Amino acid sequence: MKRLLIIALSVVGLTTAGAQDTEKVTPIIGIDIVDQYIWRGQDLGNVGMHPTLGISYKGLSLSTWGYVGISNWADTKELDFTLDYTYKGLNVGITDYWFSQGNYFQYRNGKTTHIWEAFVGYDFEYLAVKWYTNFSGNDGLNKNGNRAYSSYLELSAPFRLATLDWQASLGVVPWRTTLYGNTHFAVTNITLKATKDFLLKEKYHLPVFVGLTANPDSKKLYLLAGIGFHI
Repeated sequence: MKRLLIIALSVVGLTTAGAQDTEKVTPIIGIDIVDQYIWRGQDLGNVGMHPTLGISYKGLSLSTWGYVGISNWADTKELDFTLDYTYKGLNVGITDYWFSQGNYFQYRNGKTTHIWEAFVGYDFEYLAVKWYTNFSGNDGLNKNGNRAYSSYLELSAPFRLATLDWQASLGVVPWRTTLYGNTHFAVTNITLKATKDFLLKEKYHLPVFVGLTANPDSKKLYLLAGIGFHI
């Protein structure tokens, strides 16, 4: 985490120093309100808010994302930082996940509640493929009780139908890990999501989305809905 913060601060410094034209630095800011929090097919919370804040410069971005429950304040709160780079269809990066248990500034292995994940993906426009692997922190365990290097693979295909933007997604956990609650290779996420993006004053977006998510591994089905405000 310390290394990620150093890299992040360096990125901010370089983009600030190198961007003589401040219009080249793009803000990332928004908030979504959702009826439930489903992540990779797992139920992590009830009605809540997802704020996002960050900056992007020439394919490099640094952002933070969170979750806080509205209907149930006892829901676990989440705070994530992501540093990533996109070049054409390629996207690589690192995410620091943290949930509200424990001391945020405890980074020692075996005691921290942070999870650090690396990811790489490619967007072919008609199909996007992305692989995620936890490499440090409070990761899940394998059958031997060792770090599982918990991983997740997702395929997603966008399409447009009946004036709506649709996305079909398939997510799998390739090997055993307690982080995803499964004991074998498993399909944990099959989602079909539709979005209607309302454009306000040329640059403000108000997306409304509804999605149906199935988790064949846990035998659960969810109907998701949300509304957001993004710049």
